[in-house]
Amino acid sequence: MNQTPAKSTDWLDGAAIGLSSLCLLHCLALPFFVGALPMLMPFTESHLHAQMLYFAAPLSVVAIGIGYARHRNPRVVLAAIAGLCLLVVGATVAHGNLGPVADRLFTISGSLVLAAAHLWNGLLSRRHRCVNFCD
Repeated sequence: MNQTPAKSTDWLDGAAIGLSSLCLLHCLALPFFVGALPMLMPFTESHLHAQMLYFAAPLSVVAIGIGYARHRNPRVVLAAIAGLCLLVVGATVAHGNLGPVADRLFTISGSLVLAAAHLWNGLLSRRHRCVNFCD
């Protein structure tokens, strides 16, 4: 199997999945910590989702864009857009107007959809690369 320069971009999907996983962990773990340790209650007011978007959105756009250039599957792009939209709504509208439960529901859903899009993007990119470059 020949190595291609495109393989060096696989880390983008991995990094994006990692960021989605961190967001998911943050959303799921924080209520348990707050419930078990009341002294952490002041930290629930800080809003990490908006700051995470500054890293997750550009990384996702680049990773999905590079993958799309290889595999040309628009459904991956649509899934990524749906995940990013859910994250943006959770970090902005839901957080400010709908409360913490809606905030978490939107961000957890967005993280899962975006992570699935990156997994799909990575699989299609590898399959496309192997079809074109494997011996």
